[in-house]
Amino acid sequence: MKHTTIVCAIASAIVFASTASAQIIPPGGSQFNPPLPPPPPPPKIEVPVIPQLDALPQPNYAPAPQPSFGERISKCLDNAAASGLRPSEREAYSRSCANR
Repeated sequence: MKHTTIVCAIASAIVFASTASAQIIPPGGSQFNPPLPPPPPPPKIEVPVIPQLDALPQPNYAPAPQPSFGERISKCLDNAAASGLRPSEREAYSRSCANR
């Protein structure tokens, strides 16, 4: 009877020791926390372009943005009203103004 209890005790100690060693939890951690994500990649370091004193400036050939026809009509009607024109005169003025 003593031998079977000793054998059972040794077998249970081996079984419990092997399962307990597989669960290594870091200090301050929990078994319910997910693992930490991998660290982000290091930042990409690029040397900035230094302007040269003897280099010619690059001209900007982009055309200036044009207002739409509706915006031009609104502006012309506002100008006509500010100058004191009557509604019939505003119509003729806004047509000629917007088509310029």
